[in-house]
Amino acid sequence: MSVQSDQLLGELRSAGFAIAYRMLGSVGDAEDIVQEALLRFHRAREGDERIESPRAYVATVATRLAIDQLRSARARRESYVGEWLPEPLVADVEETPARQAEMADSLSLAFLVLLESLSPEQRAVLLLRDVFDYGYDEIAGIVGKSEDNVRQLASRARRHVEEGRPRFEASREQRDELARRFFAAAQGGEMAALESLLAEDVVLHGDGGGRVPALARSLHGRRRVAGTLLAWARQGAKTAGTAIRQVEVNGQPGGLMLDGEGRVIGVMALDIADEQIQGVRSIVNPDKLRHVGPVGDMRALLGRR
Repeated sequence: MSVQSDQLLGELRSAGFAIAYRMLGSVGDAEDIVQEALLRFHRAREGDERIESPRAYVATVATRLAIDQLRSARARRESYVGEWLPEPLVADVEETPARQAEMADSLSLAFLVLLESLSPEQRAVLLLRDVFDYGYDEIAGIVGKSEDNVRQLASRARRHVEEGRPRFEASREQRDELARRFFAAAQGGEMAALESLLAEDVVLHGDGGGRVPALARSLHGRRRVAGTLLAWARQGAKTAGTAIRQVEVNGQPGGLMLDGEGRVIGVMALDIADEQIQGVRSIVNPDKLRHVGPVGDMRALLGRR
């Protein structure tokens, strides 16, 4: 395979994953869809099918497969134990690509959770139009609807998400510094310092998927959230070697929680706006962490079996 072909496949893989992951909130499922889309692209090209735009071809296949998967996933989401959060994308702060930083708002856990309230078609149309800048005529061909229908779907989707659309701190330096102070206060057991960083109506979300202990439902309010975070930090401190490494989670400030052997036991993402932390999302479901690295045993860490 030529260097040019390798480069094209790399670009198509990246573009397909960007759509599929935002549609599904699952790294593994998105990778499977992209693989299938690239396979169909290869077969079509080998079969001398005329493909004017490889990017549009892969986007079409990935979007349609994601819509089908979302329809079948509805029942699984409804029976999910506890609160459902997407699988996190973790990157070292200094390694975050510029393009990803530009699209960070649409990649955030907060935004992906908001998309869960939309129908699969609404989600596809909103992402393709407002995030990936496809024309309405192109989207109509991708989702198999008329251009008028696509415009209506986009309008309804925007109205539905507008009120809950997350706001984030514009300055990357400010948000990273606030995150540093947050994790330092939590690990240091500094209640007053931690409370000063949290918005009065801050919300704490947790996803254990029934696999490990986690919040049964989200917690609201500065004092309750700070108290819970400090309790978690004290529990972690009982085991030698546990650490939190500051990282980017879906384009936002976050932390990677590691056990004494450097294995992943959780990922935490912070929503920062107006120089305060508005939301904290903690993912400890081991099934959602395997793509991040070797996963530790949270139950053993907590002394539970």
